[in-house]
Amino acid sequence: MSNAESSDTHFFNSFSMVLGVLILFAVVLFGVARSIGADTQGEGVLLDPLHLKEVRANIAPFARVAIAGKDNSALAVVTAPPAGAAADVPTTGEQAFMKVCSACHSTGVNGAPKIGDHAAWAPRIAQGKDTLYKDAIAGKGNMPPKGGTTWPDATIRMTVDYMLSLNK
Repeated sequence: MSNAESSDTHFFNSFSMVLGVLILFAVVLFGVARSIGADTQGEGVLLDPLHLKEVRANIAPFARVAIAGKDNSALAVVTAPPAGAAADVPTTGEQAFMKVCSACHSTGVNGAPKIGDHAAWAPRIAQGKDTLYKDAIAGKGNMPPKGGTTWPDATIRMTVDYMLSLNK
């Protein structure tokens, strides 16, 4: 073996040793960072108010079953609004329209009939209020049920009445 080959081999071995030590150091550093992060970051995420709010919303019951009558033959499902939802329910049709419905019905987004567009509203009004109530509560086309709210049916009917008054 020549002196040049020996020198190249020695350099390659030294370089490989240094590279291996640096990789090992990086792996150890990564492991330490993960263990420290797991201890501190997990608590921060679990105690975050927004995370807690989402968890409460996901585990809240959406309905309760009440037994009606003495013979236990009739069951009624009574929906229970989420905590704090009562304060969000508008008291007038105008408030409800301004809060949610105007987002689509003022501009005609997603094919929603625009307020004041009598040509678009005439066939809908001709179907009758009961049909409009049913469609607003159950959803129709791109509109989700109750316009994406959890408001009571009475509030939705009140809002439909208000929107009809704007289109006469």
